Amino acid sequence: MIDYKKLGFKSGLEIHQQLNTGKLFCRCQSLLRKDEPDFEIKRKLHAIAGETGKVDVAVEYEALQGREFIYQGYEDSTCLVELDEAPPEMIDEEALKIGLQIALLLNCEIIPVTQIMRKTVIDGSNTGGFQRTVLFAQNGFIETSQGKVRVDSVALEEDAARTISRENKKVIYRLDRLGIPLVEIATAPDLKNAEQVKEAALKIGDILRACNVKRGIGTIRQDVNISIKGHPRVEIKGFQEPKMMIKTIEKEIERQQENKKGKSCVRNAMPDGTTKFLRPMPGAARMYPETDLPLLEIKRNLINLVKKDLPKLRSEVKEELKGVGLNEEMMSLILKGERLEDFKELLQIKNEPNLIAKMLVLWPKDFAKKLNISVDKIMKKLNLDVLENVLQSLEKEEISRNDLQEILFEVAKGKSIIDALKVDKISLNEVEEFVAKLIKEKPGLSVGAYMGIVMKKFKGKVSGKDVMEIIREYVE
Repeated sequence: MIDYKKLGFKSGLEIHQQLNTGKLFCRCQSLLRKDEPDFEIKRKLHAIAGETGKVDVAVEYEALQGREFIYQGYEDSTCLVELDEAPPEMIDEEALKIGLQIALLLNCEIIPVTQIMRKTVIDGSNTGGFQRTVLFAQNGFIETSQGKVRVDSVALEEDAARTISRENKKVIYRLDRLGIPLVEIATAPDLKNAEQVKEAALKIGDILRACNVKRGIGTIRQDVNISIKGHPRVEIKGFQEPKMMIKTIEKEIERQQENKKGKSCVRNAMPDGTTKFLRPMPGAARMYPETDLPLLEIKRNLINLVKKDLPKLRSEVKEELKGVGLNEEMMSLILKGERLEDFKELLQIKNEPNLIAKMLVLWPKDFAKKLNISVDKIMKKLNLDVLENVLQSLEKEEISRNDLQEILFEVAKGKSIIDALKVDKISLNEVEEFVAKLIKEKPGLSVGAYMGIVMKKFKGKVSGKDVMEIIREYVE
């Protein structure tokens, strides 16, 4: 058992999350492309002094490597701002609003007037050699089971270019990711042990997912800073897999204990929980003002507008879903698939939450597997209009529950909803003949038992209401 207090353990988190908007300082789309680029440009990194007049040690280290950086772009979606051939445009308004939402959910104070800064980039992942960033909120906190964790700052900044390949002296980047808005959250070193680090990371993740952020691999990057008595701070990159968080921290503590004379540095989290040296720790000498943009003013009426429309956290939404009868698994699937609003709409047509959850998140996966196509393509075919139409037919007893999945599968295969709903009907005389014969052959069953046998026989080709009336005529 690790005695974190005796070790003098200190830790804080840094989280970078992409926002689901256009780019931060130009009006290009935030879209990653798979097609071949139209052109390339080549650059090299030159070490320059920051606002203190000194060259940052990490910048100097990288410049000495002598690497060549190649940037790939597209004629129809790469602009001069991304090429560092034109000044930046004003900050994206939607990105600022989402950033404000996140900051307010983190209980932060909004900075009304703030300076957009340039931060020297040391790995060549930006054509200009710097990243634009703006600190707009501070002095927040989150609650954990082990007490409050302070949030020192929340900033908006540009994402870096996307790495395509890396060789010894040459790195190829693609400019489609450069400039995508990131919100950067930095906590104070208040985290007392590995368990609290994991809890805080998940809590902040819950807040981020409540807002309009991008989802999927590469859209969130999380770092952790760790130190113990006698060892300077170490920053660990790639610290975002919840299952590995505690193990990674424990391994890093072991490494620091064995290496008390170690230097402050940046390390990379490895799959086995160990860490690997990346570069020296950057200092404060790599920040200087962005002179091509005015001060960012965040007006009180904008803050008030954002406050009125703060999203609910997933934990709060889960409590609501429990109230309608969904189990934990179904709740997680609805939220993960971002189908909450569709779920609420369909629930107004037919109050059967588990059936609706299956229609929204389980059946599309099954259909995609059977048809060997993507779930996204299935979802486009089984849109909200289709699902509403099918549920209305079920509510009116025009189709049976047994036919519901098959009807949606036919739509997934390409049939129109009108054609899929054309279930062949059986005459009531035929049903009555079957019921009479059934009761004669199997006397003494309950109404419900007879009902099940008849509905199974005719598989939705007759309404449940008509069947029930016929059975009761014979039984009662």
